Amino acid sequence: MNVTRSVLDDIKTQQLKWYGHVQRMEGGRLPKNVMKWSPPGRRKRGRPTASWAEGIRGLMGEKGLMEEDWKDRDNWRKNIIVKWAQEDVETSNRLLNNVNNLAWIE
Repeated sequence: MNVTRSVLDDIKTQQLKWYGHVQRMEGGRLPKNVMKWSPPGRRKRGRPTASWAEGIRGLMGEKGLMEEDWKDRDNWRKNIIVKWAQEDVETSNRLLNNVNNLAWIE
């Protein structure tokens, strides 16, 4: 099997697509309100768990996406896909080089 993407990559791609979709919604829509909602009160002591929004911001940082990029749907989707495709090519090339180097060792 020639698998270049993992299930985790697919999940991250879908999360970014959903984020852009919800951000483009009108203000009164329930999904947009839920995404912007934060629970009242304080968190329990200890290390705080990362929220979904913090995870999305982290993904955007990893992929070099800016906060306002979601406004242009076509570019948003293209950038998400292109960023993962570039990583897949780099990973494939790196693995191929490693395999070629091992062949010379024998």
